Amino acid sequence: MIALACDHAAIELKKDIINLLDEMGLEYNDFGTNETKSCDYPIYAARAARAVASGQCERGIIICGTGIGMSIAANKVPGIRCVACSEPYSAKLSRMHNNSNILALGARVIGSGTAVMIARTWLETQFEAGRHKRRVHMISLIENGEELE
Repeated sequence: MIALACDHAAIELKKDIINLLDEMGLEYNDFGTNETKSCDYPIYAARAARAVASGQCERGIIICGTGIGMSIAANKVPGIRCVACSEPYSAKLSRMHNNSNILALGARVIGSGTAVMIARTWLETQFEAGRHKRRVHMISLIENGEELE
């Protein structure tokens, strides 16, 4: 299950991501918004991030004007490793090396075709684990206020 959320700037791009998820046969839970009226993006980022952190959803895709605001808000939820991507290579490596669990996209900075390519790449890429598992664990330690050295 994929947690999906956007703000008012990203309604149309969210529809394209929904089409991708349908094409890939992936179920999703849409946490809003579904209106073009101006709204506060942290509400929707938090809803999706909490669904991922709780295990209700395996991963999430969140979308706002740049992807930055939503990613900052989502990353405040413990257990979330959200990455804002504008090209597929970073999306792929964020999964392989960082085990990112939420992808943030910017509807005003990338076109629909690029966004769908980024999302597909991110959804199809698995975490490599190995040496990266240790590093992701270190990120969790930092998140929990622990010292690394």
